[in-house]
Amino acid sequence: MTKLFCGLAFALLALAQAPQPDGGGVRAGVLPAKWITGGPNCIDVPEWRGHRYNDDFYILRESGCTNYEKPFLYLLFGNDRVLLEDTGAGKSDAAKVVGEVIAKWLALKGRTSIPLIVAHSHAHGDHVAGDAGFKGLPNVTMVPLTVPGTQEFFAIDKWPDGVGKIDLGGRVIDVIPIPGHDLLSIALYDRQTGVLLTGDSLYPGRLYIRDFPAFARSTARLVEFTRGKIVTHILGTHIEQTATPYLDYPVGTKYQPDEHQLALSRGTLLELHEALDAMRDKPVRMALRDLTIWPR
Repeated sequence: MTKLFCGLAFALLALAQAPQPDGGGVRAGVLPAKWITGGPNCIDVPEWRGHRYNDDFYILRESGCTNYEKPFLYLLFGNDRVLLEDTGAGKSDAAKVVGEVIAKWLALKGRTSIPLIVAHSHAHGDHVAGDAGFKGLPNVTMVPLTVPGTQEFFAIDKWPDGVGKIDLGGRVIDVIPIPGHDLLSIALYDRQTGVLLTGDSLYPGRLYIRDFPAFARSTARLVEFTRGKIVTHILGTHIEQTATPYLDYPVGTKYQPDEHQLALSRGTLLELHEALDAMRDKPVRMALRDLTIWPR
């Protein structure tokens, strides 16, 4: 009788257990604990640091010794095409570095070629400086740096209220217009990994806002777009914040040994939205825990 009771209790307990976690059904990846760049001795620092998030998603960061902006570039591979977001700052040789990563990926996959699409989070100089290195290369398509060209390329039905997309082959990227920092600002949502790329519109640092009403509306649309979706990480294109809450590095800092982690969460997006909404028609500079709102 005791054995029967124990067996029945064990069976009921097993039935009560929730299914094993599956990571939300998205493809997992790993971010580094720290990005070492910009010093302290520039002679020992490579011009780029690369990181493999997973086999089909790579992150590149330009060294602070090359340019103090230290921007991040993102490379996402599908079965048919690969998408690069941004080309770096200053004397960027992004074409060479990206070409090396693609060559290694092709060797890993046993392939000989894959078309490359070069897109941009927005049109500012510290994100387009390496464009010249890609122009004229075979198998490379440059997304136009204009609203009509960007809208047409990503099939965005209405700017900025519509949402476009691009299929890289077994990997769909949603494209969300988010003007405010720049007229051409866009966010990219990778359905495969749940990663949201937000350019200079949301990252751990100073969010320079050129058109406050447009930026507030864009942030609200991004909140609505992500509602009900898995957002594993929000990744922007800079780190300017220190690991100390509410404290950023001075403008022009090359070496940031105690910088904030790159990844933010949807919670940070909600906090930003709430702060912008509270300002309404009276935008002011405001430090939040992980970023600073900086109207210009």
